[in-house]
Amino acid sequence: MSGAFYNRFERHAHGEGIKGQSTHYCPGCGHGLAHKYLAEAIDELGIQDRTVAVSPVGCSVFMYYYLDVGNTQAPHGRAPAVAIGHKVANPDSIVISYQGDGDLASIGLAEIVSTAQLGIPITVVFINNAIYGMTGGQMAPTTLIGMKSSTSPYGRDRVTGLPTRMAELIAQLDGSVYVERVALYDNKQRTRAKKAIKKALTLQAENRGFTFVEVLAECPTHLGLTPEQTEEWVKENMLPVFPLGVKKDLAPAEPLAALGPPIFDPGKVLEILEASPQPVPRFCRGFPEHLHPNDIALKLAGAGGDGAQTAAMLITYAAINEGFDSTHIPSYGPESRGGTSYADVHIAREEVLSPASPTPHILLAFNAPSLAKFGSLVLPGGTIVYDSSVISDVPKLAEGVQAHGVPFTEIAKELGKVVVKNVVALGALQAATGIFPKDTFLTAIREALKEKCALIPLNEEAFAWGIKSIRTH
Repeated sequence: MSGAFYNRFERHAHGEGIKGQSTHYCPGCGHGLAHKYLAEAIDELGIQDRTVAVSPVGCSVFMYYYLDVGNTQAPHGRAPAVAIGHKVANPDSIVISYQGDGDLASIGLAEIVSTAQLGIPITVVFINNAIYGMTGGQMAPTTLIGMKSSTSPYGRDRVTGLPTRMAELIAQLDGSVYVERVALYDNKQRTRAKKAIKKALTLQAENRGFTFVEVLAECPTHLGLTPEQTEEWVKENMLPVFPLGVKKDLAPAEPLAALGPPIFDPGKVLEILEASPQPVPRFCRGFPEHLHPNDIALKLAGAGGDGAQTAAMLITYAAINEGFDSTHIPSYGPESRGGTSYADVHIAREEVLSPASPTPHILLAFNAPSLAKFGSLVLPGGTIVYDSSVISDVPKLAEGVQAHGVPFTEIAKELGKVVVKNVVALGALQAATGIFPKDTFLTAIREALKEKCALIPLNEEAFAWGIKSIRTH
């Protein structure tokens, strides 16, 4: 067994007995051979300690039980994006994105095309068995015309589209340097497959560029055939649609410029962001634990144009300026105009563990649909601040929730610009909750408007009116 394989596969029977040397793949499945050729190439090239294998959802999901290299799991279709992260974080690594056809050619199509066109040295091994193997035998982008699957029980027809030829597609992109399609149905083809995988890794190790090997593989289980019959099926049925051979070979391409190690110098990051290295003044005496000991969840919601997203960003910046961890997750739905779109914000003493706010401590509602949708989700003892200019009915709330109606829109109109109603809302939020001192918010507002200084006085006045509305109320 190649040194790039673990001596025992712990997935089965804790690695004991014959199961400790067996993969989870069905008899006759092409994944086993592809794994073997990968492991042998890694071993022969002496790159085991540099290699990172990325495997997403699909039959290859347990590859980390077999290959003794760095391993990362990726969400369905996102393996190329994860591979980019590994490569730019550690340019000396050899990164392999190992994907099936349902994964790469369907949900991951945008990721593989973008990654290939980017052209940085990554190797993709693409297993094409013409079916979604692991998840129930559904039709894949590579399923052949007439081929039956659980979602094409009468056979794929033109209405469901033609099979996608990924090798040809990737070869057309300027970022790829080597693309080949191989098969596994006899010894000659297996030898070619092994050579292709080794060449792809070699070109990556030499920093030549992006490489892609498509492997026509057998899936006896979903075809309902024996391994021998499946090999013949691949030869007779897949080859006319997916012809074998090199689709692109620019080797020996000139080595690319070195990516260089990632930069962790704070000063350089500030320079890139054109941000001031001067520390932001802080006004908090400590974390606002009167709202929660460690992590405060907020939700800001309104119609498109209400400024909920901008207000959420200002709260997030204000929290970060005070030295806390903070996250902002926007949600723009098709209903954003006239309905409700929202932003989730977390402010944590040390680290935000989950950015979503399904049950917030604080709700800032800019329209009636937002209050109706999220008001009942505010935790007992929480706070709601809503725009009483447009909201007249308050739904039933949890015990102890304080609801403050402030006419954001009316105040903003009186100030001459309705767009500052979100800053009125921030003033009201500060007065109602005491989450931060008012100077914390004003600092964030001034920083956001540093390129539009003429607007700062108006926004400061809007913020002050928000505070006044709560205090007089």
